[in-house]
Amino acid sequence: MNNQIKLPEDLHIAVLMGGWANERDVSLMSGEGIAKALEERGHRVTRIDMTRQVAAQIAEVAPDVVFNALHGVPGEDGTVQGMLDLMGIPYTHSGLATSVIAIDKELTKLALVPHGIPMPGGRIVKSADLYESDPLARPYVLKPVNEGSSVGVAIVTDDSNFGNPISRDAAGPWQQFSELLAEPYIRGRELTTAVLGDQALMVTELVPKSGFYDFDAKYTDGMTEHVCPANIPENIADLCRHYALQAHRRLGCRGTSRSDFRWDDERGEDGLFLLETNTQPGMTPLSLVPEQARHCDISYGELVEIIIADALKHFGRLPAGEAASS
Repeated sequence: MNNQIKLPEDLHIAVLMGGWANERDVSLMSGEGIAKALEERGHRVTRIDMTRQVAAQIAEVAPDVVFNALHGVPGEDGTVQGMLDLMGIPYTHSGLATSVIAIDKELTKLALVPHGIPMPGGRIVKSADLYESDPLARPYVLKPVNEGSSVGVAIVTDDSNFGNPISRDAAGPWQQFSELLAEPYIRGRELTTAVLGDQALMVTELVPKSGFYDFDAKYTDGMTEHVCPANIPENIADLCRHYALQAHRRLGCRGTSRSDFRWDDERGEDGLFLLETNTQPGMTPLSLVPEQARHCDISYGELVEIIIADALKHFGRLPAGEAASS
């Protein structure tokens, strides 16, 4: 991968972060890391903590490009992307249509499964119906349709303390969301692969010290071991990279994405399932895309510049002779 990127010297970059989604704190960490890295590389940077007046905030600083460091709704679901399109301001990561589809787990399945990318089955259920009966045979997984970072995920087993059927008093996502996606639980190992530009990077195995890879395990130092590269058969690693790149392309992702998998290692290739593709992966010190980039000899600052160059190229704002990595 060519990571020798030369951005215009007078480029003004606004780093958009924060907001009011469940992942606000993660976004602030990502955004601050991005802003510092750009400043260290000599760029002019304006930090924007998104409020409901975000259009006015951006118009006031008039950046050349926005680095979208938001996570969750409305920064990752097409809302902010559509606003920036209307304003005519280039921005990083995926566009409106891709963001709408990729944040919705059911729409993602409709886009990817017909093209041979395996994903778990399941269906949308009303949370109130869970108090009457299980939607699937236990064990199964319940998750919000359009949240990331394992926000609101519950694994329902025969010996879980949610009750059988689930009790109205049991703490869980059914108390936060009116509808949930119910999927069969896939035993096995948690794998993830990043795509940068049009190249799949590596496969990382995520080994939580306890429980499963939930929000706390993702963002609390020491709670999850990252095995990078994953100690898995080469054919499974190749398949992860293949599915991640196909998902990136089929969904129309730009810049970088990260695809998460579950692998039942007792079933070989038939046991590998893509769970979701994240169009705006985290950029915190514990995040997986920067970690995989480092293993590919791409520094954090270079990674940020590659993502910005990709955005400028897409919007026709990169001067001739200066191109994003390939």
